[in-house]
Amino acid sequence: MSRQQDFASSLRWWRRHRGLSQLDLAVRTEISQRHLSFLELGRASPSRDMVMRLAIALDVPLRQHNALLIAAGFAPVWRQTNLAAPELGEISRALDYMLAQQEPFPAVAVDRHWNLLRSNSGAVRLVEFLVGPLAPDTPINLADALVAPDVLRPHLLNWADVVRYFVRSVEADAAADGTSETATLHERLLAYEGVRAAVNAVPTDRAATPVLPMHFRKGDTSLRLFTTVATLGTPQDITAQELRIECFFPMDEETARVLRGWQKQSSARSAGE
Repeated sequence: MSRQQDFASSLRWWRRHRGLSQLDLAVRTEISQRHLSFLELGRASPSRDMVMRLAIALDVPLRQHNALLIAAGFAPVWRQTNLAAPELGEISRALDYMLAQQEPFPAVAVDRHWNLLRSNSGAVRLVEFLVGPLAPDTPINLADALVAPDVLRPHLLNWADVVRYFVRSVEADAAADGTSETATLHERLLAYEGVRAAVNAVPTDRAATPVLPMHFRKGDTSLRLFTTVATLGTPQDITAQELRIECFFPMDEETARVLRGWQKQSSARSAGE
């Protein structure tokens, strides 16, 4: 396939993926429908400015925005910078600040596929309580840890409800970014035992709380946590756009007391060393 045809097919895919007609996209981009049709058929070559305008009109994520530019024969515009690089120094420090402010409650930073990038001490204490200590630098994917049958599931009393919402959110991510990697993650999660049944189940009880908590129990300890997920505003770097910060909050005073108690015990051990 020629480069021009490669761009044309990608443009058609994104337009249909977003549920837009040619007229809809032409109006958004302020070009004629005829010109858009020629671009989609490969009968006209886009300028760099036109690729940028189309990507913005289609709300294409930065990573895929670069792919459209490359397909049209232009250099990528958006950088992907390592989170530890000096260029992202202020963002990295802001991230550390957010994680620290969440103490003693858990907080994590993950990438677009839920690979763990950073965590605070509260998150480490929670994981060690539920599944035991992990070897240093062990790669962790929080999606797999939540959905797989042998990690968090044995301790998550309402696993089916939580997984139903989580896997649907990954499905929405796959629809939004249009990448095979996110689609593969979604299929991998669906392949775990019991997941498809959980996703397709219809809740029968009226919601008892305004948000769905994650209800963990191990031994005599019960923990009920709800989460918030934050992203960076106006990102201009792929890493920054794909970064997510998930903070866990206690749903009741018993959970808050346990988490604060763990912090005090940890501090006491550190002071005694």
